Amino acid sequence: MKLIKELNSINRETFEYSISLTVERRVLAKRRWRGQAEDGTDFGFDLEAPLRHGICFHAQEDKNYVIDQKPEEVFRVPYPDQREAAHRAWQVGNLHFPAQFTESYLLVEGDLAVRHMLDRNEIPFEEAIEVFQPVMAASGHHHDHGKILKYFNRW
Repeated sequence: MKLIKELNSINRETFEYSISLTVERRVLAKRRWRGQAEDGTDFGFDLEAPLRHGICFHAQEDKNYVIDQKPEEVFRVPYPDQREAAHRAWQVGNLHFPAQFTESYLLVEGDLAVRHMLDRNEIPFEEAIEVFQPVMAASGHHHDHGKILKYFNRW
């Protein structure tokens, strides 16, 4: 097994062959995981940041190994203007679901809770199967009371 701990800047155009390592989004979001490329080569990942779809993570001789994220069921939610885009994104975010934004629609995980919210609010959407690459938050959302408990424990 080849262990990948850091990514080098690899130019995809310099290699003749591209070998896919197909992986689901939830696994790809992790920093530590294992996978097998389509040629049978095993890889272990121990990275500082998660990988993304289309990234070349390893080069060897005349081939490069590329992340190929599996498509998944999503809802494509169109919006007519930026105001409506913000409102629909807020509604999805309020359910704590990730979203991916384009110029004219947002993609959201094809979950039953999202479907109910869209139906209840009469928001048009269509089902699709796509590679889903949601926005990654710069900081996590926590319901942590550690700071206030630390403050109270001083007394």
